[in-house]
Amino acid sequence: MDKVDVKLIKLLQENARYPLKHLAEQVFLSPPAVSARIEKLEQAGIITGYGASVDKLKLGYNITAFINLEVSPREKDEFYPFIKACPNVLECNCVTGKYSMLIKVAYHTTMELDAFIGQLQKFGNTETQIVFSTAVEPRGIEVDK
Repeated sequence: MDKVDVKLIKLLQENARYPLKHLAEQVFLSPPAVSARIEKLEQAGIITGYGASVDKLKLGYNITAFINLEVSPREKDEFYPFIKACPNVLECNCVTGKYSMLIKVAYHTTMELDAFIGQLQKFGNTETQIVFSTAVEPRGIEVDK
C-alpha cells in the first residue's frame, strides 16, 4: 500500500459513493487507474465491503444497548450460530474479563430488549447497559502509511 491507496481508503470511508472521477481528482490519477487500485484493495481483503449509514431513531429503533454475556467455551459452538441469526444484533465481540461476549443491539422497545435478554440467558449471566447518547458515532479506522 502506498500513499495513494491510503488516500483512497480514507475517501471511501468518508463516502463510499464518491464517483470515480472525484476519487481520481483527489489522488491525481485517471478513473481507470483508481478503479484498478480499488479492485486490488478489495482482492487483498483490505476493503471488505460497502454500506449505508442509517439513522436508527428514524427507523423506530429507540433502544440501543450493550449486553455483557458470560458464555463458557463449551457453549460457543451453539452460541455463535444463534447470535449471527439475530437481526437486532449490530455487533458481537468476544472479549476479556468476567463477561466473554459484548453484544451491541438495537430494538424498538425495552420489552423487545427484555425478551432478547431472556433468550440470551440460556447461555449465561448477562449485564445490560442502555445507551442514553452517543458522543462518537461509528467511524472508519485511521489509515497511516
